[in-house]
Amino acid sequence: MIVVTGATGQLGRLVVEGLLAKVPAAELAVAVRSPEKAADWAGRGVAVREVDYGRPGTLAAAFGAGDRVLLISGSEVGARVPQHTAVVEAAKAAGVARLVYTGVLGGDEAGFALADEHKATEAVIRASGLPYTFLRNGWYTENYTANAAAAIEHGTVLGSSGDARIATASRQDFADAAVAVLTGEGHEGRAYELSGDTAWSFSEYAAELAAASGRPVAYRNVGAGEHRAALVGAGVPEVFADILVDVDAAIARGELARDRGVLSGLIGRPTTPLAETVKAALAG
Repeated sequence: MIVVTGATGQLGRLVVEGLLAKVPAAELAVAVRSPEKAADWAGRGVAVREVDYGRPGTLAAAFGAGDRVLLISGSEVGARVPQHTAVVEAAKAAGVARLVYTGVLGGDEAGFALADEHKATEAVIRASGLPYTFLRNGWYTENYTANAAAAIEHGTVLGSSGDARIATASRQDFADAAVAVLTGEGHEGRAYELSGDTAWSFSEYAAELAAASGRPVAYRNVGAGEHRAALVGAGVPEVFADILVDVDAAIARGELARDRGVLSGLIGRPTTPLAETVKAALAG
C-alpha cells in the first residue's frame, strides 16, 4: 500500500492523481484531516484514513506493515517538528517499508530559517532507523504566480534579492517526482535536491508578466526593512513577512539558484518553464 499524508493539499492532490494513473486505487490510501475532502477518491476505491498531525492518537491506524508512506510536510510553521515526529513514530511502530519526506532544497546546508524544521525532521527520520528518501523541494513557481494579478495591477514585482536568480519548478513537477520515487526502486537512503532546470531573476519574471498580460510590469528591488514593511502593509502576518524577507536574503546569497537537473532526471522530462506557469496563472 502507498499512503499519502496531507493528501488534500495542493501538492498532495497532484501526487494522488499521479499515483492513480500508475497503480490500482486499491493499493492507495490517503491520510487526511478532513475525510469529506477526499470523498471523490473514496468513490474511486482509494482508502481514506482520518489523520491529524497535531493529534498523535489518530496516527495509530494510519499505516500498515510494508507501506510506502509519503509524509508531506505540515503547514503549521513552528509546530512541524512535533507533528512530523508523531508521524515518524507511528510509521516506525507500524513497520512501514519506506518513508518519503518532502523537505526543502539545501537540506542541512540551507541557511534560511524556513529550513530549520525540515532539518530537524530529517534528523528525526534518520534516527528512527526507517528506510527513507528525502525529496528536498525547491520553490514552486506558483509561490510567485499566485500573486501575478496583483503584480500586474500595480505594475511592480517587489523584492529584496537584487539580481540574484532562483530555479523554481511547477508544483506538478515536484508531484511527479514524488510519484516516481513512491512507485520506483533504488531510492532508499537518497536525498534528492530538486529544483528547476533554468534559474531566473525577478526582473525576468516581471518581463514574463508584462509579456503575458500586455501591461508594463517592472521589478523593484528594495532593502529588507522596506520589503518587510510593504508585506505587512499588504496584510501579510508579521511572522510570515519575516520568513519571506529571509528567503529573499537566501536567494540573494544564491542558495536557491541551483539548477542541476536532478528533478528533470527523476521525472523524465524538462521542468515546466517559467513562461508556461505564468500563462497558466493568468488564464485562471
